[in-house]
Amino acid sequence: MDDLVSTEWLAQNLGQADVVVVDASWHMPATKRSGREEFLAAHIPGARFLDIDAVADTSASSPHMLPSAEQFGQAMEELGVGRNDRIVVYDNSPTRNAVRGWFMLRHFGAPNVAVLNGGFQKWLDEGRPTESGEPAPRNAIFDAIERPNEVVTKRDVRAGLGVPLVDARGRARFEGTEEDPRPGVAAGHIPGARNLPYSELYNPDGTFKSLEEIRRLFAAARVDPEKPFVASCGSGVTANSLIFAAKLLGNRDTRLYDGSWSEWGADPSMPKEKGPA
Repeated sequence: MDDLVSTEWLAQNLGQADVVVVDASWHMPATKRSGREEFLAAHIPGARFLDIDAVADTSASSPHMLPSAEQFGQAMEELGVGRNDRIVVYDNSPTRNAVRGWFMLRHFGAPNVAVLNGGFQKWLDEGRPTESGEPAPRNAIFDAIERPNEVVTKRDVRAGLGVPLVDARGRARFEGTEEDPRPGVAAGHIPGARNLPYSELYNPDGTFKSLEEIRRLFAAARVDPEKPFVASCGSGVTANSLIFAAKLLGNRDTRLYDGSWSEWGADPSMPKEKGPA
């Protein structure tokens, strides 16, 4: 199974016993939208809902930080998602956070995880079937094992990474001309960071742009997408679009700053910059 699958592929394979669909929709609090409520109203048949706010380290001060492997594995078994299933993740959100679900599932050991190109909106636009309510229970085993060297901490960033740090937030937030939406979080960016807004990687219909266009966008941000880099964003969600896009180009040596700006910008002791990269 490819990292990126089409709605046509999913429609043809939806009945396979080992194909499991996961809705990882999440919305910024200011939108007043609920991913779970929208899932219950309509979702791809058989899909399970991954709540990235709940399947998280809830003791952390920053939102939806990665949980422990044990917590994640237990949550997936309760959802009916097996580690060795062929897992297709989608979303119905402008933040394109299916890639966050993709990263989490792979980070904790699932070998066959794909993103649905175009997500739920494309599925709906094509008139494909949906269902509502909770999915039927499904037995699953998810022996989660955390993959090493995929996540960096604030301390790592402060000490120096030795590779580019690429921020996926929009330019206004990155440059500090727009206030951060989270109370107590400063405006601006981590010194030395480069900026590639995640939204630029997608076409208007939510599908990924061509590999040639993705490569050009990285180059415009002064980043070689085939060499190691660390991705960050507001809270560790949209940064995964950069990681996923780089993997489409063959890069398997990227890392995530999971705390991202919500952690860094809230710490008055951390240095900050404003203006263009």
